[in-house]
Parts: sequence; structure tokens; C-alpha cells
Amino acid sequence: MKPFEPDRVAMAELTMKLRGIGITDTRLLSALETIPRRMFISASYRASAYLDRAVPIECGQMMNAPSTVATQVAMLDVRPEHRVLEVGCGSGFQAAVISRLASHVVSIDRFHSLIDLADDRLSALKIVNVSTMLGDGLEGFTRQAPYDRILLDGAVEKVPTALLDQLSDRGILVAPLGTGPTQMLVRISRDGRLFHRTELMPVRALPLREGVARRL
Repeated sequence: MKPFEPDRVAMAELTMKLRGIGITDTRLLSALETIPRRMFISASYRASAYLDRAVPIECGQMMNAPSTVATQVAMLDVRPEHRVLEVGCGSGFQAAVISRLASHVVSIDRFHSLIDLADDRLSALKIVNVSTMLGDGLEGFTRQAPYDRILLDGAVEKVPTALLDQLSDRGILVAPLGTGPTQMLVRISRDGRLFHRTELMPVRALPLREGVARRL
């Protein structure tokens, strides 16, 4: 599905800003341009769809600013043959972007409502290579492991062993680490039984919670 013309103009302007902060991957920029962000935002916040800012979504969660999405996904270095696990589906926007880069995306969230809404949006865009799952993302999803790339869309004090175990050899995991108001975005690469950690940049992210939220 192609974006409407107003979306195309606004996204082109945002793309220029992303290039200005060092996002130069043409595949990633193209993916961002082809996914209409306004579709993943409630009507009251759609005026902010193409501003580089985080936006509140359902269940008390936040949708990351486009620059945050672009930075996190760029650090994953996703290739067309890759299988990606996203922990924290949220609105579904980031999964939609990754779907343009990867072979398949498994996206987990603990909130029933967010999964239902993400399914509707992905279906409307005819995106068929994303599987959304209701569950405890901190446990991952072993039935489709291992994953070439894993992205935690929320902060953790420590990356769970369950997720490291589901990362393929030569795989990459990106996550915000820390419990304070500001966390450190880190990239962990796997080399056999060894894991190498690189600190990337300070970020602000909501904490990931264990378990599945009770349906209200």
C-alpha cells in the first residue's frame, strides 16, 4: 500500500532529518517512507504522525519517535534472509518497518489490545510476513527460534538468558539497558558461546514487564 500524497511529502521531509542524524541505509529509509505512520496512531495524535517525537498509544504505552525506530533498526543490520524477533509489538509500526527488510518478523506483546490493533493495521497494509504473538516477550518464542536478529522495544535491567539462547550464531540483539530515566542502547553479537556487547547511545524507553496483562 502506497502512502497518501500528504504522507509522502511529510515523510520526505522527515527522511531528510533522519539523513541529517546519520541514517543513510537506503533500504531502511525506503521502508520508513512506505509505511504510513499515521495508520498506527489514534486520531487525536495524528497531527504528530510525521514529527520526530514519541506518541502515546493504547494501554499506557508509547510509540517511539521515527529517529529512535530508525536508529534501533539500523543497529540491527537486518538483511532480506533474516528472521527477526521483536519484543514489544506496541502499535505495530516498527514491526511493519522491519517487515520490509527481513524475511519474517515475530512480534510479541503482553497486551491483548495492542496485538489486536497491530493485526488490523498490518492486515490493512497487506503485510503478510509478520506474526504477532500475545505473550511474555522476555521469554521469547522458542517455537520459531533461533532468530538472526532480536530487538527489545523497551528497557530491561539485564537481557534475559532466554532471549540470548534464542539468538542464532553470528546474530545481533539490540536493547535499551538500565532502570533509570535514561538507558544505554546496546548491541550484543553472538559468536558461538560468546556474547560481545557494544554500547551505542543513551535512549529513553519504557520498561518491559514480564507476564501477560490481564484483559480489562
